[in-house]
Amino acid sequence: MLATENLSFSYGMVQALREVTMTMAPGRITCVMGRNGVGKTTLMKTIMGLLKQTGGSVTLGDRDLSKLPANRRARSGLALVPQGRQIFPKLTIEENLRIGLEARPSGRRVIPEEVYEMFPVLKQMSKRMGGDLSGGQQQQLAIARALVGDPKVLLLDEPTEGIQPNIIQQIGQVLRQLVEQRGMTIVLVEQYLDFVREFGQYFYIMNRGRVVAEGETAQLTGDMVHQHLSV
Repeated sequence: MLATENLSFSYGMVQALREVTMTMAPGRITCVMGRNGVGKTTLMKTIMGLLKQTGGSVTLGDRDLSKLPANRRARSGLALVPQGRQIFPKLTIEENLRIGLEARPSGRRVIPEEVYEMFPVLKQMSKRMGGDLSGGQQQQLAIARALVGDPKVLLLDEPTEGIQPNIIQQIGQVLRQLVEQRGMTIVLVEQYLDFVREFGQYFYIMNRGRVVAEGETAQLTGDMVHQHLSV
């Protein structure tokens, strides 16, 4: 179980997160939604430890991660797939994946074959440079790089952004497989409503750094979408 309690973060005088309390259960895809600029990416970075919270806590199970730096949080079981993918363009697919192995708490430095089974194109193109891949292939690589670290929690920031529909479906199926077969905790920032409704089980909607609505995805009504998500 990943949880935040009264999590806050400020950029100088600007408060980006305002006492955000969320519970992200294992075996469930939790979607964080909201218009641009409401604090979703800041939330992901603060949970991961890339930004230092100014208040509140982040816990994984019974362990308080709040004072741990990002690398310690990674070894504790958190993995982030950042917005924009941020793969290493001058390294091959295989080299990108080997970097992800550094987060494995077991110290095992072998790329799990299961990752290639999820994303077969990565094995077929393993010697190709990351920068030569399409956007969808780079996103698959970014997710695979996170997964080779054997995380308990997978955080994804806008995983469908700029991706062709067939790859979006493949990513959704992989995420569903991870929660159903591994019981993984998956948290994703997502604005693609159809994806949320098809693959998500629970949602939080943010506005101005706060949680303003939450519930099972079946409870995500047209009125909520119009009030909090429509531009």
